[in-house]
Amino acid sequence: MNSQQTGQRSPSRLVTAAGVDHVRLSYHYLDSGDLDGYGSLLHEQVELDRPDAPSGHGRAEVVRLHRDGLVPAARHLIHRIVAEGDRVVAMGSTGRSEFVDVFTLSAEGMLRGCRRYYFAPPAA
Repeated sequence: MNSQQTGQRSPSRLVTAAGVDHVRLSYHYLDSGDLDGYGSLLHEQVELDRPDAPSGHGRAEVVRLHRDGLVPAARHLIHRIVAEGDRVVAMGSTGRSEFVDVFTLSAEGMLRGCRRYYFAPPAA
C-alpha cells in the first residue's frame, strides 16, 4: 500500500532527493567513524532493524548501538540506490556479505527507519 492509497501525501521530489543524499552520507559517515555526522541525518524517532544487531529506537539509542560496537562496523560499497516517495533502497556489499537497506524518510527527508536484509543462499 503506498501513501496515495492510505490518503497521505507523497513527499515532494526535493524531499526524496534530500533523502537519497542523506542515505549516501550515512554510509560515508559510518565508514569514516563520524557518528555525530551520522546522527545528524537521523530523525529523532528513527528505528533501526537489522538481523545482526539489537533493534534501535530513537536517535540517541541508534548512535549508541554504533558507538558501543553492537552494530558490526564495515566498509560499505553501494552498488545501486533506488528511491520513490518516502522510501530509499540501497543495495551493496561490505566485503563479507551483500545487503539491501530499506530506508523510510520523514517529511523533512531525515532517515526515519532502516531495515537491513542480507543475501543468503536458500536452504538445501
